[in-house]
Amino acid sequence: MDKLYIVIPAYNEEANVERVIKDWYPIVEKTGKESRLVVIDDGSKDSTYAIMTRLAKDYPQLKPMTKKNGGHGATILFGYQKAIEEGADYVFQTDSDGQTVPDEFWDFWKERENYAMVIGHRKGRQDGLSRIFVTKTLKLVCQICFHVTLTDANTPFRLMKASVLKENLPLIPKDYNLSNVIISVIYAKKKLPVLYKRVTFKPRQGGVNSINMKKIIKIGKQAVKDFSQINKVIKNKERING
Repeated sequence: MDKLYIVIPAYNEEANVERVIKDWYPIVEKTGKESRLVVIDDGSKDSTYAIMTRLAKDYPQLKPMTKKNGGHGATILFGYQKAIEEGADYVFQTDSDGQTVPDEFWDFWKERENYAMVIGHRKGRQDGLSRIFVTKTLKLVCQICFHVTLTDANTPFRLMKASVLKENLPLIPKDYNLSNVIISVIYAKKKLPVLYKRVTFKPRQGGVNSINMKKIIKIGKQAVKDFSQINKVIKNKERING
């Protein structure tokens, strides 16, 4: 039976994390006793981690973890590495804000053997214009820097073969903030088999949206700089391997 690790980063999500764990836990139960729901507290200042550890007493396949605050990208890289180290066959990532729908996972799971990654396409998303603007900006920056067109580069609803992920993680700088975007880019550059499937994306279910225009501009500027550097790394790897 395939071993699935669901990776969920969490920062100051005391309003959502219990509901998200209870919503996603049945997925790991149904995929086998070796599957795990890995929820990683990214140095929260609220009771997020305390809630996680309390729930772990009743949910044996829940693996609560905590680490020093490093941001969303660093936290999912931490989770991906942990999943690979513990022998996962497949790694799925979603977020802890309750915006995704667990029932939609099963259509992705059916396609797991056919693609290196199955990734959600957020069409008609309901989480605000600022978030939509970020996604469109990242898509444009990817076209400029990497010459690839991505349907939805940063979707926190993606199922990946662990063996392929393991091979490509070394291309990503340690603690990099836009890790999922770069994974999408690398797979596109390498022409790996990727399937985009439409997913529901609800409004944040609790807590505060931390994105504002100042942060959007900062993300965009940093992305251009970082993407240019990473593009050189990818090209060098291709030259060595090619």
